[in-house]
Amino acid sequence: MTRMPRPINRRQALVTAGALGTFGLTDLLKANSKSPLDGKSQNSVILLWMRGGPSQHETWDPKPDAPVEFRGAFGATSTSVPGISICDRLPNSAAIQRHWSIIRSLYHDNAGHSAGDQIVFTGYPPGPSPDVNVHPSCGSVVSEQLGHLSPELPSYVMVPRQVPGTDSAYLGAAHKPFETISDPATPGAFKMQNFTLQESISNQRFRDRRALLRDFDTMQRGLDSSGQMDSISTFQQRAYSILTSDKARQAFDIESESTEVREQYGFVDTYNPMDPRRCSASAFNQRFLLARRLVEAGVRLVTVDCRWWDTHVEGIDSMVNGFLPRWDQAYPALIKDLADRGLLQSTLVLAWGEFGRTPRVNKDRGRDHYPNVFSAAIAGGKISGGQALGSSDAKGAFPKDTPIQPQDVLATVYDHLGVDPHKEYLDHAGRPIRTLPYGRVLSELM
Repeated sequence: MTRMPRPINRRQALVTAGALGTFGLTDLLKANSKSPLDGKSQNSVILLWMRGGPSQHETWDPKPDAPVEFRGAFGATSTSVPGISICDRLPNSAAIQRHWSIIRSLYHDNAGHSAGDQIVFTGYPPGPSPDVNVHPSCGSVVSEQLGHLSPELPSYVMVPRQVPGTDSAYLGAAHKPFETISDPATPGAFKMQNFTLQESISNQRFRDRRALLRDFDTMQRGLDSSGQMDSISTFQQRAYSILTSDKARQAFDIESESTEVREQYGFVDTYNPMDPRRCSASAFNQRFLLARRLVEAGVRLVTVDCRWWDTHVEGIDSMVNGFLPRWDQAYPALIKDLADRGLLQSTLVLAWGEFGRTPRVNKDRGRDHYPNVFSAAIAGGKISGGQALGSSDAKGAFPKDTPIQPQDVLATVYDHLGVDPHKEYLDHAGRPIRTLPYGRVLSELM
């Protein structure tokens, strides 16, 4: 005998939907509708997003022989690879140079933060409002084309929140990043709200709401000839599975790491620039550790917000006291941790920002926006460590050889993951748009 669904009113339906919607997962799980057993690549990417634009001179392309107004306050140090030098404030990174490589001749043509974000995340120029994605981010493309590696985890995660350029555009809400919201870079124990039932909702009440939602879907399915309700029901059921999944809970449980490992990455510190105009350096170290845990558990692409490298005023001070020591602890720790766990071959680690900084130091001891040349660090996957691809001129102002565009880097990321850069999607106007407008795989690094 067929069981008839219980009658429900509008308020019950809304409460039921809210019980799952609160956790921010249902829409995202549309991205997870593909099977991980479809023959696609099992590789992952960690994107270390240095928003604000890190200075090439004060990171991976120092110019110690340039005039003082160009070279800044730092010198260069030799790395473990003969012939490659980087900023002398990055000794730990220099010591493991054999595991990672540098791209020194990147460029594009837009000096706006959000506009640069769009170019670097999507491969396309910005639209009328650069804070809004006209085209989907690389993470959203990965979500759409590859789906999940584990049905108990989202395929695309942002730590801790979205930034401009990371949205899904015409691929739809299903392929937005899952935001952790909770931030492992803040003091105190890290606790993922998205995977914690509200205290006012007992497990029994949650199960009751799930049953109510199932009955609501059964009733509505009879009115839906398109089959969309069946899909929605599947996504909601998967949302429930994730909420009750030990695997998801464990993946985000950074507190279960040993003190020794957490100390290797570096804990939150108390640096606060005295001048409020100065760049505030976020203590991003523990975000790197969370990213490692997520790719180890089966997340395909994790973007880590490492902002805010916008060093216009007293940029030298911000780099010395904030960004560089943090980076030089967290980045080598991440690369070595991935290597020790056998994950570096399957995990591509890309560190870059939306542009570089002006070659000339300004009157405020900082550098301004500059897209004409910038650098990136890349490791893992098929990338051979210990290389420096391309170069800039003597002042770090323009590419000297092997000019490289962000689209080339995205093509390399897509090649690692098995994404088809030629696949076309229909935009909001119904026009076919390629995943990537152009770009070549950087085979010289492989």
